[in-house]
Amino acid sequence: MRAGLARSASRHTLVWVLGSFIVVPLLYAVLSGFKTTGDLTTDPAGLPGPWKVSNYTGILSSGDFWRQIGNSVMIAVATTLLAVAAAALAAFAFARYAFRGREFFFTLFAAGLMFPPAVAVLPLFVLLRSFGLLDNPLGIILPQAAFALPITIIILRSFFRTIPAELEEAAIMDGCSRFGFFWRILLPMARPALGTVSVLAIVTSWNNFFLPLLVLADPKWQTIPVGIQQFQGQYSTNYALVIAYIVLAMVPAIAFYAVAERQLIGGLTAGATKG
Repeated sequence: MRAGLARSASRHTLVWVLGSFIVVPLLYAVLSGFKTTGDLTTDPAGLPGPWKVSNYTGILSSGDFWRQIGNSVMIAVATTLLAVAAAALAAFAFARYAFRGREFFFTLFAAGLMFPPAVAVLPLFVLLRSFGLLDNPLGIILPQAAFALPITIIILRSFFRTIPAELEEAAIMDGCSRFGFFWRILLPMARPALGTVSVLAIVTSWNNFFLPLLVLADPKWQTIPVGIQQFQGQYSTNYALVIAYIVLAMVPAIAFYAVAERQLIGGLTAGATKG
């Protein structure tokens, strides 16, 4: 029993230590946002004195900040809808149909994981310019959805293959079409996997910096990562204000992940535990 208590205590200690590596920097950033640049220079580890709430309230009252948040949300949601819809259809075909070249084409999709988006920057920029998609949200949404397809197809295919074939045969015998089985039965059963790939697509889109920086030159379409870079360049000497901007920019992503964490973990493990 003592050995069990020791193992439990060591695990809890490890969790607290690892958690401190995440919580302490976040807490330090939040407190630093309430300071002045002078306070950060003279007493970086101390509490704010006085608390400069205007760092946060000034940003929250800025129309640019909320426009960038709205752009990021719109692009992330559109990217996720497009990527998940296309990947679900492709994963259904790879999982439930036997056709010549199926594994070859699936391997092509999986190989997309080996190539970072930065590799395709130059041809992608030329392609977007030829289609007139520069300074257009579609110039971000379409490439992001394409880059999200490999991992989304892999996760959904592994989940779809756990659904018993007898279920599909019974649905077809009852008069359900192939697409009807996919839409009415398979997708509702695949909610955990769909939630997982949706979370991954949203977080990846939200954090994307290089592609929006390359494609969106018009400030009205800039996303929050690009906005942070622009704000830092504008207030490069006001470190406290820049930190406050970064903290506020992190809040939506942290809040979303806190809500979606259970869905993400459950979807990743569902495919491995079923069947």
